[in-house]
Amino acid sequence: MNHNAPVPPAGPRPLHHLAAGRRRVLTIAQLRTYGVTTAELNEQCRAGGAWQQVLPGVVLLHPGPPTSEERLHAVLLYAARESGAPGVPVQPGAEGPHGTPAYREAMITGRAALTLHGFSSTPPLLSLETIDVLVPRLRRLRSTGCAHVIRTPALPTAQHVTGLPVAPVPRALADTVAELPDADAVRRLLTEAVRGGHCEPASVVRELNQAKLLSRSPVMDAVELLLAEGRAIAEGRLHRMVREHGLPDPVWNVDLRLPGGPHLGGLDAYWPEQAVAVEVDTRAPRQEEDDLWSEYARKREVLERLGITVVHITPKKLRDAMEQQATVVRTALMAAGDRDPAAYVVVLPR
Repeated sequence: MNHNAPVPPAGPRPLHHLAAGRRRVLTIAQLRTYGVTTAELNEQCRAGGAWQQVLPGVVLLHPGPPTSEERLHAVLLYAARESGAPGVPVQPGAEGPHGTPAYREAMITGRAALTLHGFSSTPPLLSLETIDVLVPRLRRLRSTGCAHVIRTPALPTAQHVTGLPVAPVPRALADTVAELPDADAVRRLLTEAVRGGHCEPASVVRELNQAKLLSRSPVMDAVELLLAEGRAIAEGRLHRMVREHGLPDPVWNVDLRLPGGPHLGGLDAYWPEQAVAVEVDTRAPRQEEDDLWSEYARKREVLERLGITVVHITPKKLRDAMEQQATVVRTALMAAGDRDPAAYVVVLPR
């Protein structure tokens, strides 16, 4: 026997092996790599057959209704493409996180994405008639069946939820709100996003602004409540930071004035003996942001000229790096003894 003789190529896998595999949603191009001919595909997908074509070029390898996971994979297979081969989905073996397929230039967005992120105010996946999928603007792809195509000039960085590429919460919210005329539904979604700790108000408003949605009446009303909710949560975190990290108690929510002089501005927390102030930045990132930031900077400059140290904290830092922010405040308090005494100011409740 000649041990150097080439091993003959394996024949096509039997069709029932495909249907019994881990993945039961494949593209026609992928099926052909398994040796499935056009005649076999037509036979399997005929009325009453063992397979069904659920989207153009995408085949479900069983006759029953697709599961929610199969619908998501089908939509992604329809929308994804391989780099350098426009319109051609990724091939078998191109794996992403957790052994799932790597879908290029496509991600789930809208209500389906919010449900995957854990929102309770969005419908279950199986009750959605369509699933929103985000693709680059120049893709030649139309909405069809359960796939609703949304185009964007620049894809955000996807987050992987159960191994699927999913738009970040702020982008998924913007894509959902764009289709919602109901003010109550918009308000419920935005409120849950903040109360549930999914994201900060500023990131939501930024996405809504980029999507040109802030001028819509239902959105405007919801955003005002969102910002108020976000400020209340941020203030609660600031109180918790002081309590849990052993900082001395400040005076809360005060206005500063020069004796007999002008108003200097409001502060979220102030330590009069050390002349240290904390201000939580809950600005809405709108187009007039530069003007508002100038006002923040002006106030800080005036206070620091008077010898008051201002610590500027964002809600995101309070949420994600509370211990680090507590260290910043503690350091400012400890350094007070090394500074010249601050000017006398009047502290009033805000």
